[in-house]
Amino acid sequence: MYNLLIRYKTWGDGRDAFPIDRLFEATDDNVAASFKDGSTLLLDRLISHPCLFMQEGVNDELAYVGTIYRARPVGNDLAIEYTYELDIPPLLNSAIYSNRLDFDITRDSEFTRTHWAVKDVDLYRVLLRSNRPRRRRPTVFQLPDNERIEPALVSAMMPFEASFTPVYDGLKATAEKVGLRCRRADDIWENPAIIQDIVSLIDRSRVVICDCSGRNPNVFYEIGIAHTLGREVILITQNEADVPFDLRHLRYVRYLNNAEGRQELCRKLEARLSDLMRD
Repeated sequence: MYNLLIRYKTWGDGRDAFPIDRLFEATDDNVAASFKDGSTLLLDRLISHPCLFMQEGVNDELAYVGTIYRARPVGNDLAIEYTYELDIPPLLNSAIYSNRLDFDITRDSEFTRTHWAVKDVDLYRVLLRSNRPRRRRPTVFQLPDNERIEPALVSAMMPFEASFTPVYDGLKATAEKVGLRCRRADDIWENPAIIQDIVSLIDRSRVVICDCSGRNPNVFYEIGIAHTLGREVILITQNEADVPFDLRHLRYVRYLNNAEGRQELCRKLEARLSDLMRD
C-alpha cells in the first residue's frame, strides 16, 4: 500500500497541514477500515506506508516519493512532518498520468482534487516497472529525457498547402467536439528550426493524425517519428495509393477533399478519438 497525497499548492519543506475531511477519498472501503478502530484513526499504521506527494495537474508538475514520520490532528487538519526519498528523483505528473492505472488511480478527477487516498498497490514495484532507461539523444533534434504527453493534445501532420487548410479546420473542430485540441506545426514557433517544433509537438501529443495525401516526404518522416515515440497514429489519405507500402497493413481513413468528404472524414475521426479517450 501507499499514501497518495494530492493538493493544489506545491509541497513545502517537510511540514504541512492536510484537511481531515479529505482523508480516504478515492480509497477502497475495506482499505480505509483497516486504519480505523471504531472512531479512532490509527495514524501510526497509516503513516507506516510510503507516500507519493503530488500537486494537482497532469502536466509538468513534480511529484515526490517520501515518508511521513509524524502526524497529529490539529483542529480540522492533520499536521504532518515528512521527508522525501533522496534516491528517487521527482516524477512528472504527466508520466504518472500515463501510467495512472498502475498507480491505482482509476479516476481522472483525482488529478484535480485535493485529497489523501490509500492505494492498495506496491508503490516501489510500480516505480521499478515504470522506470525506463533514458532515451538515447538524437543528433538532428532534441528530446527531453522524460515524456511530457499532454492528454488533450492532438497533432496534425500534413502538407502546408492551401488545399489542406479546410481539412485541418475540420480536424480542429472534430478534436474540440471530444474535448481535445488539435495543432499543426505552423501554429507554433518555439524553436529556430521547424523540425524541432514538429518533433516537440509530436512528442507532447496523445494522438497524431497524419495525412498521406500526395506522398509528401516530410509527412512520411513525421509518421516514422510518431511511431518511434510510441504515439497513437491515425492515418488519413485522399488516395489509398499514397499510403506507403510498409504502412498499408495499418488501418487508414480514406476521404474526398470536398465538403461532403471532409464531413464524413470528421465523423469517422470523432468516433475513433472518442474510443481512444475511453482507453
